[in-house]
Amino acid sequence: MPSDAAEADAKIQILKDALYDEARQHGSADRLFTQKDLLDLNVIPSNDVVLLLRVVQSLTDDKLFVGATNHAGLAWRWRSREDAQKYTSLPNDETMMVYSIVDEAGADGVWNRHIKHRLGMHEAVVKSCIKYLETKGYIVAMKNVEHPHKKMYIRANLRPSDRATGGPWFTDGELDSPFITELETIVFEYIKNHSAYLGSLPIRGGGGATGADGALKAPRKGIIRGGAAANGDARGLKRAATEISNDEQPAAATGAPAAASSEAAEAKNSSSAASRAARGKVFLPFPAGYKSYPIVTEIAQFIHKTGITNNTTLGEADIQQLVDVLVYDGLVEAVKVGGRKGYRVMRAAKQDTASFEKRQKEREEGIGLDKPHTGVALPTNGVTEAPCGRCPVFEICEEGGPVSPSKCVYFMQWLGLEDRGGPAGGAPAMVSL
Repeated sequence: MPSDAAEADAKIQILKDALYDEARQHGSADRLFTQKDLLDLNVIPSNDVVLLLRVVQSLTDDKLFVGATNHAGLAWRWRSREDAQKYTSLPNDETMMVYSIVDEAGADGVWNRHIKHRLGMHEAVVKSCIKYLETKGYIVAMKNVEHPHKKMYIRANLRPSDRATGGPWFTDGELDSPFITELETIVFEYIKNHSAYLGSLPIRGGGGATGADGALKAPRKGIIRGGAAANGDARGLKRAATEISNDEQPAAATGAPAAASSEAAEAKNSSSAASRAARGKVFLPFPAGYKSYPIVTEIAQFIHKTGITNNTTLGEADIQQLVDVLVYDGLVEAVKVGGRKGYRVMRAAKQDTASFEKRQKEREEGIGLDKPHTGVALPTNGVTEAPCGRCPVFEICEEGGPVSPSKCVYFMQWLGLEDRGGPAGGAPAMVSL
């Protein structure tokens, strides 16, 4: 009877609203509800499975429930009423299917060609649907750093994922190398200043004598030199310790000129000692067992407090990526003491003791541009710089062979002789090895 059908429809509508509200309260939009989960919400009377399926089907028709599968079989997740309204307002099934694929792709976006192949539609139909959805403001085009030449689409109210945009290291789809380099330098400076202390190296020679300019003097050999008249028969013999220790005693001098000269020498020695102390300041590593090496959390807090990144938000995972790059470059190393994983600078004694601000100012003035931003320059010599060490044809290089040292083009480039032709026909100059 019509009255019974209307009453049944009204009952279904009440159960639909109740089940939808309970599902929203018991999970996010990403949670999948199985049949048992929906019955456990205590909305369906007597746990009637048939009635539950009728209610769920009605919610699915209204686009409020989305079907899916998981390890337990068929499941559903709820969709917001605003998004459901967008589906019901679309003009045809083709447009609805295109929008559904873009919606399922989430924050990663979807390639327009993928939409075409998945739905099996003609390219003109897909383009027409996409144009309609863009006009309505339901989807927008986006750039993906992993696929820069592919035309991607995403829901208009979604923020692209870090995977698609590259996170804070990309700006408008381009890798922001200056920003990364500056942050790496700041992180390295923080680790350097908190994993080593500024001290002085011991003077070489263990308290040896210094000259008038303050430089260390080489010790004299313990052999008596001079003629027999001056030293008797002791020439060529080893001196006693008392005689060696008196080498640096100043000769006796008398008169006012000698006193003035002594004061000048003392002042000069004093200034030289001060300059030696300044030159002797180096970063020294902390002793074994030190437990306060900086960790990623502390570095992230420092970056956040200084406001260096302006409007870019960096999390601990982002700072960890910067630290990992420094580790891979051999500039810092991980140190685990008592369950705490910190980081310390490598080759501490070789690091520049000048402040970061001073070095930045010098770079702006064009000073020290040949030095690396972080760490120290690796030592080089003729052996490591010679092209033989990285020669791609080293195995077949021999005199009389297809490649020989006397006609090596890589040596010509290294020695700056590539533009100098030989005497006949511009033949390369010979290199004598």
